[in-house]
Amino acid sequence: MLARDPRRLAAMHEWAAVVDGALATVAGIHYNLFLGSLLDDDQSPERDLKPFMGLARTGTFLCTESAHGNDAAALETTATYDRESDTFVLHTPTAGARKFMPNTSPVGGPKSAVVAARLLVDGEDHGVFLFLTPLSDRDGTLPGITVETLPDRIGSPVDHCVTTFDAVRLPRTALVQGPHGSLLPDGTLHSAVGSPRKRFLRAIGRVTTGKLCMSASTLGGCRAALAIAVRYAGTRHISSPTAGGRIPLTAHRSHHGRLLKGLALAYAMTFLHRRVTALWITHDRADREDVERLVAIAKGWITWHARSLTIEARERCGARGIFPVNGLAEYPANVDGAITAEGDNLAIWCKAGAEMIFGHTPDEPPAQPPTGGTRALTDPAFLRGLVAATEYTRHRRARRDLRSGPSGDSLARWNNASSAALELVASHAVLRAADAFIAAADEVDHAGTRAVLRDLCALFLLESLTSCTGELLADERLSAAQVRAVPDVIERLTGRLAPHLAAIAEAFDVPEEHLGDLPMLNMS
Repeated sequence: MLARDPRRLAAMHEWAAVVDGALATVAGIHYNLFLGSLLDDDQSPERDLKPFMGLARTGTFLCTESAHGNDAAALETTATYDRESDTFVLHTPTAGARKFMPNTSPVGGPKSAVVAARLLVDGEDHGVFLFLTPLSDRDGTLPGITVETLPDRIGSPVDHCVTTFDAVRLPRTALVQGPHGSLLPDGTLHSAVGSPRKRFLRAIGRVTTGKLCMSASTLGGCRAALAIAVRYAGTRHISSPTAGGRIPLTAHRSHHGRLLKGLALAYAMTFLHRRVTALWITHDRADREDVERLVAIAKGWITWHARSLTIEARERCGARGIFPVNGLAEYPANVDGAITAEGDNLAIWCKAGAEMIFGHTPDEPPAQPPTGGTRALTDPAFLRGLVAATEYTRHRRARRDLRSGPSGDSLARWNNASSAALELVASHAVLRAADAFIAAADEVDHAGTRAVLRDLCALFLLESLTSCTGELLADERLSAAQVRAVPDVIERLTGRLAPHLAAIAEAFDVPEEHLGDLPMLNMS
């Protein structure tokens, strides 16, 4: 079943986003956040999900409030248990508690939602749980529910709305239960999870799979954008240096060099996503927190880079790339949505960085003088070691900065360490991507293909390390000759990869049916 399979959910996002960002958004909410949350409930009586499976009703997910975004654990919507009627009363107590932005209008037919609300029993707040709530039928929004449509946003918008509940009655079966908490017949709460915050995180556990899906949607978009830009560069001809001659855009290093760097990065992003998805599928209780953190790190790294890659691809197609009909113009705006959805990138990276300062200890790289001369700069294993050294240095700096901050002021201490912590997270993302890239290349039997992948990996790593070469020189991880040689090695790698430009992009396997529908790729 799609909703139970993170790998298939991610794949659906990758391919839906190529042609319709709005479809990827709505499908992800329906199948992962909504249906997934209900299917994960193994303690409630079986629910009839056939209307949702057959899309007679669409599901959505209401968590974020107008006054509570990344601090959703502090949300205000309440679900008060009424013992006499054995029901819940779902209510929006303040303007700041209105559910902000989900697709809740009657557009597209009847809808239901899982709504995050504070469970109140006999005046006691048990924390945030999810509640299955019908929103509309074929005649429109149901009584007690107010839906206000928000203005159109950039990209591929859906029916974003602000939603308010006025004492809406829900049956006991509306409560979505699990190990994080269940309501016993006598109205008392049983939970295997200690704190309300941890119960909330378990209740919205589907958000982690959602992060994988957001990353996947931007991956699909940026790979398609690069495939389009490479195809266009091969078919668009301009004047050559020879009088009367014509050459393709790909003949220019200034053009194909930028595309190759983008392709190398996109391959690294793809291999990292595959690795992290596999880890999430196979994780156990002992390593859940570490894998959740890695999913968040990958989401930030992939979506931020996807935005830069889609912008680069659009620019390489000139004026024609501006027109949505040519398949590129909406990708960057769609990525903006993914950067914010399922946890704003900066917020989840700050959380990851704070955890990694003392919860993650990188291995100290062996102290050894630089070896291998400039030849080592094309060896992915050597470059991977430099990334590991950078992560180690940034981890030590973040830990030092946190300890040296003002005592007794936790915010000031974090502010003192936050820049180094974010650099630590970025280095860790590159390191995990390097490991995934190298492993993928090593699995290839064909020698020529393996050589191209290793060159792509080296190009990706050199580009990632260019801002760190001074520090690596100071730490005697690189020699002065190696630092000076980095630009030349990048040029050599680019020259070796240039003949394979089209094949590298074609390996993304963007359907010809899609590429064939883009006017700028079919001009005579």
